[in-house]
Amino acid sequence: MKSSDLYAFLCFIGAVSSGARWLRVAQREHYLAFSTTRFAIRWWTLGVANPALVTVALAAAASCLWFPPVCMITALAVCIGPLGLGLRGKTSPLAWTRRLRAVAFTAFLFVAITSLLFRQFGLGPAGCAAVALLTPLVVDTVLVLLKPVEGRLARRYVIQAADALDRVNPTRIAVTGSYGKTTIKGYISHLLSGTFSVVASPASFNNSAGLSRSVNEHLAQGTEVFVAEMGAYGPGEIADLVSWIRPSISVLAAIGPVHLERFGDLDTIVASKTEVFSTSRTAIVNIDAYGLAEEADRLQVSGIDVLRCSANDRTADVVVLKHLQGLQVIVSGRQVLTGLSVDAAPTNVACAVAVATTMGIPDEIVAQRLTNLPAVEHRGQVLVSQSGVTVIDDTYNSNPAGAASALETLGELDAPRKAVVTPGMVELGHRQVAENRRLGVDASLVADDLVIVGRTNKSALVTGSRDGNARVHFVSGREDAVRWVRQHLKAGDAVLYENDLPDHYA
Repeated sequence: MKSSDLYAFLCFIGAVSSGARWLRVAQREHYLAFSTTRFAIRWWTLGVANPALVTVALAAAASCLWFPPVCMITALAVCIGPLGLGLRGKTSPLAWTRRLRAVAFTAFLFVAITSLLFRQFGLGPAGCAAVALLTPLVVDTVLVLLKPVEGRLARRYVIQAADALDRVNPTRIAVTGSYGKTTIKGYISHLLSGTFSVVASPASFNNSAGLSRSVNEHLAQGTEVFVAEMGAYGPGEIADLVSWIRPSISVLAAIGPVHLERFGDLDTIVASKTEVFSTSRTAIVNIDAYGLAEEADRLQVSGIDVLRCSANDRTADVVVLKHLQGLQVIVSGRQVLTGLSVDAAPTNVACAVAVATTMGIPDEIVAQRLTNLPAVEHRGQVLVSQSGVTVIDDTYNSNPAGAASALETLGELDAPRKAVVTPGMVELGHRQVAENRRLGVDASLVADDLVIVGRTNKSALVTGSRDGNARVHFVSGREDAVRWVRQHLKAGDAVLYENDLPDHYA
């Protein structure tokens, strides 16, 4: 083997080794094209060491046109860097699913063929060094190439699920919104169960793959109601789900800056979420949310039955008011329940009650079932640890409204010392800095300690915290945050874990 071929081979090995890191990022970002490159840029420009390391790697790649051995520096750099982003991961390890195997195999072929072509033109070491540096872009290119293939493969499961829905023919209820979807879905299932045989999509299975799997694995003959949570990363995705699920009752629960970097603005989010009503006979709308009062009026003009839900407007069809004594539930002017002691967002309760009313559940049954609404794991869930510390687990929430609600819950607790542990919120587009600054302000006014996890939103949270009196602490990851809580809080104290980011975030 020629020495130049050996150097090129070492760079090839470096590209393949670092590929595991970027495949993990691609999987955690739901195989969205160019998300891998976006995270690579974030990581390589983070701090001091990573920019220095990538600068050395780039210089070595360029220099090996004249001195091939230095390409080994590039190979080593892409294997060990970016520093802080592990190959395997702790909170989000690789899961070797069929799709990931297809992406990995295609990326391997892409790198191998490209390396051979560079060798053919006498650019083996330099070309392979360039490929090693551009491995994230290679992964993204493969995602683009495989997207049509994955679409066709997924379609057969969708067709199977659509056939099952037609055969069983349950009442189909869709729930969407920027946040609150999973909670409302659980409330609906709870209020309807006991009267109907209900199947709800599990966990956060809210895309085409998850919903078709939910139907194919859980829908059985005799199922009377199917509740589908519908999520979206962009316009058209909910319309695609509606085209085969065809819900007759649809709930639009909230509008907020979640995934704003993909949607662009709130009006686009409204337009995308309202795709859920295209097959509906009944629309249940939270009119307190941005743009939805006007949407409710538009839907009513179109001939759809509309139930307006609110936590403020007493003229709405379903009103849930929050008092010191608890929640008051009013349906069409009738008081269904008062003094409901439950830690739940009023509009979430209102939307679920509206569905129960539409399905003909009597007021007294609704009132009875409201008294034991299920807690949704990791969404404002209040627990007491073995050490006696009250824990508010809000780790699955990543939106301003959810954070504000969780902070309100923390503020109401009678605890001698209160702490907030958070990495901040992401995917808020141009509002991310402002929203995290506001989170820092609010947390520092409620808590005695603000523990900031990681570096993604560190600057904004610190800036906001200056308006309050909380002591600010910095930890690098989730494990360090938990360790801090165990070392500093004792029985009677309280901690809010607000959001949790996988470790491919800095």
